Amino acid sequence: MTDRRRINGPPSGTRPAVFASSLKSASSISTGRPRRQRQPDELRKIFLKTGLIPSASGSSYLEFEPSASLAAARSNPQSLIPPSSALKLACTVHGPKPLPRSASFSPNVVLTTHVKYAPFAARQRKGHIRDASERDLGVHLETALRGVIVAERWPKSGLDITITILEAEDDRWWGDAPDSHDAPWGMMNVLAGCITAASAAIADARIDCLDLVAGGVAAIVSDEPAEGESSTPKLMLDTDPAEHKSILSACVVAYMPSRDEITELWLKGDHSKASLGTTDQSLTHESLIDGAVNAARGAHTVLAEAVKESAERFAGLPTGANLV
Repeated sequence: MTDRRRINGPPSGTRPAVFASSLKSASSISTGRPRRQRQPDELRKIFLKTGLIPSASGSSYLEFEPSASLAAARSNPQSLIPPSSALKLACTVHGPKPLPRSASFSPNVVLTTHVKYAPFAARQRKGHIRDASERDLGVHLETALRGVIVAERWPKSGLDITITILEAEDDRWWGDAPDSHDAPWGMMNVLAGCITAASAAIADARIDCLDLVAGGVAAIVSDEPAEGESSTPKLMLDTDPAEHKSILSACVVAYMPSRDEITELWLKGDHSKASLGTTDQSLTHESLIDGAVNAARGAHTVLAEAVKESAERFAGLPTGANLV
C-alpha cells in the first residue's frame, strides 16, 4: 500500500530555472564559462580530516578547494546555477573482521570497496542503486588499494571500504551541449580523491600498509586561445573539467612516493589527432603519466599531515606534538 501523505520528487534530474531578467545579454551564458586561473602545475588546496565517524574502524573526509570562479559566484551570485563544483567525499573503513563460517578459507584479507554517489551529488540526480560508473570506480579503487595493504596479516578476514560522494566533479561546463565531451572526465578527479581519502581512512584504522598511496590527475587540454596566443594543447595538473573547452586525454594514478611505485593507472582519451606545435612535441603518454605522478606527490603531502594528526590523536598527544 502506497503512502498517500508523502509527496515524491521527480524521478529524473531537475535544473533550477534561469530567468531572463538575470541575463544581461543573450551571450551572457557563453561568456559565463569559468576560466582556470591557476598555473598549469598548480594544484588546488585539499582539506583532509580523519576520525570523523566514531562507529567505524577508520574514517576520513576530503574536500577540494572551490575554483576561483565558483568562489566568486558564491560571493556575488548572478545565476541560480553554479559555474562548477568542488569534490567532497567521506570514507569509512570497517574491519578487519572475521568472515562468516560459510565462507571459504582465504589466506589473505578479503577487500571490498563500495563507491556510491549521493542522490544530490551531481547535476543529474543519481539513483539509489549503483550504476555502471559507480561500480567501475569501485573496481579501480580496489585495484589501487590491493597493492598497498599487507593482506597476509589477516587470513580469513574481511575489510570493507565505503565511500560516499557528497559532491562530484562536473564532466563538462553546464552550458555546453550534452554530447560536447566524449568521456566522463569528472570521474578521473573523483577516483583520485577516493584513493587519497581511502588511504587516510586505512591509516586511521591502524591497518598495516606498505606506504601511503595518493591519487593524482593530469590532462592535456585545448582551450580557446586568448588574444595574441596560439591554440596548442597544454599539459595541466589537477584539472577542473568545467574550466576547459576541450580535454583531449587524461590520466589518473595511485602512487606510493616512498617506494616509487604505481598501483593503479587509468588513462583515457586520444590526443594523437591534435596538431601539436614544436614546443609541445613532448606531450606523450609518458609525460601525461609523469604529470599525474607529480599531482599525486602534491596530494601526498596533505595525506601525510592528516595521518600524522591521526597518530597523535591515537597516542593521546596534543596536535602538533613531536612523535618519538
